[in-house]
Amino acid sequence: MDLASELARFSPSPELLFWAESRVGGLLEQVKTNATEIHWRDAKIEKLTLELAYLRRMKFGVKSESLAAGSRDLFDETLAADLAACEARLAEKRQAAEMGPPLPPPEKPKRERAGRQPLPDQLPRVEHLHEPKSCTCGQCGQALVRIGEDVTEKLSIIPAEFFVERHIYPKYACRPCETLTAAPAVASIIDGGLAAPALLAWVMVSKYADHLPLYRLERQAARAGVTLSRSTLADWVGRTGVALEPLWRRLAEVLRQGTVLHADETPVQQLDPGRGKTKRAYLWAYRSNALAGDPSIVVFDYQPGRGGKYVAAFLRDWQGALMVDDFAGYDALFRGHVIELACLTHARRKFFDLHQANGSPVAAEALDRFAALYAIEATAKGKTVEERARRRKETSQPLLDALHLWLLSTRTKVAHGSALAKAIDYSLRRWPAIARYVTNGFYPIDNNPVENAIRPIAIGKKNWLFAGSEAAGQRAAAIQSLLETARLNGIEPMAWLIDTLEKLPSWPNSRIDELLPLKKRE
Repeated sequence: MDLASELARFSPSPELLFWAESRVGGLLEQVKTNATEIHWRDAKIEKLTLELAYLRRMKFGVKSESLAAGSRDLFDETLAADLAACEARLAEKRQAAEMGPPLPPPEKPKRERAGRQPLPDQLPRVEHLHEPKSCTCGQCGQALVRIGEDVTEKLSIIPAEFFVERHIYPKYACRPCETLTAAPAVASIIDGGLAAPALLAWVMVSKYADHLPLYRLERQAARAGVTLSRSTLADWVGRTGVALEPLWRRLAEVLRQGTVLHADETPVQQLDPGRGKTKRAYLWAYRSNALAGDPSIVVFDYQPGRGGKYVAAFLRDWQGALMVDDFAGYDALFRGHVIELACLTHARRKFFDLHQANGSPVAAEALDRFAALYAIEATAKGKTVEERARRRKETSQPLLDALHLWLLSTRTKVAHGSALAKAIDYSLRRWPAIARYVTNGFYPIDNNPVENAIRPIAIGKKNWLFAGSEAAGQRAAAIQSLLETARLNGIEPMAWLIDTLEKLPSWPNSRIDELLPLKKRE
């Protein structure tokens, strides 16, 4: 029944009836407007809450020692300002919504300190015996009898010690025919240079694995009374990088022999001398698949941009399945002979951020569903490809199907534009690629392996700040590929590099695979 019919019972005048209808119509429009404003206000509050949670994680989750002093100060100042601004905006929105003052952040539970780990058995032990000042009792003067001992162990170190290698080549002569004989000179990476392979390896590992600028190595040498100018160190780095480049190229070829790969990228700053500024370049990372029994390899590729053409140039005519994030630069590959695999962790992370921000029960349910899938993967760890495929088909597939239906159903109940809607839309948009891992036993579930490999680079670049040139970036990518691959294979990078630099000058190219930092197959 409409308003006019209801009022007709009271026989109002036409003027009163018109006024009443206009008044009620206006009120209804105001209600609609208020509902719309409330919707957008709540969405804004949700967005600000999510942003605030992210900034707090940035502040308390980043280790200060991973940043250079100047970078850390700038980071702290910027982050503090962003936090203050976000908190102020959130307080305004909450007060406008008559929600009262913002609630204080919940106290984090204190982490219990783990007990001290035992020192490695393989380390040499230097014993210090501490006897009492006297072998007689301080009370009665009788002789003391040893009944046991207390032992404590402390970790110590001998700082880097420089020494001189003297290579002596005796010369022998045959008196009857006057022929001279001597051992051939040991081939060196740098002809006529004063650096032994161990010193070159120390410089390369310090710079590219420990991310120490050359001026710090110069200072370390000076404290030992050795003059090593930065120009000399830079010359060694350049020449050694050229010598190691064939190993990097071969490592990339071996990587492309796999049928499943991971890919990711991280931005780096490159010096632009022409403008007196820096410009953005990218370090691309490619990782082998651990589930298929392929050699453990990570290859970095330095490029001036982020376009998909750089991925295509590196992979060449490679065919297989590629695990990536949501970057559109990979799309051209997937229109060809490359199969797309999407990272389940990226999908989970959207809900994790949401749950951290406001404790969303929907996000909590999503996290529980993701956890069940990862629990199955944990039980299949170390199993054969066939066994993993069976478990995925029998247990993971039903859970994935249920998760997909739940996402579709939940989405119909969620307001457009909200953080929850965006989290759900991300998973639904990429669902075929996300769920593809269950079709066999050798597809990875996420992109974590390559993200873990690239993380040291992301931390290190906060120390060295920028690459000096594109050539320097390419050289760094090649050397970091070799050192990180050595680490993945349980090979000590310093020892491997010393051995390689000793052999490389006279090593035949036909046997270059023997020098790669890969675990030898039995």
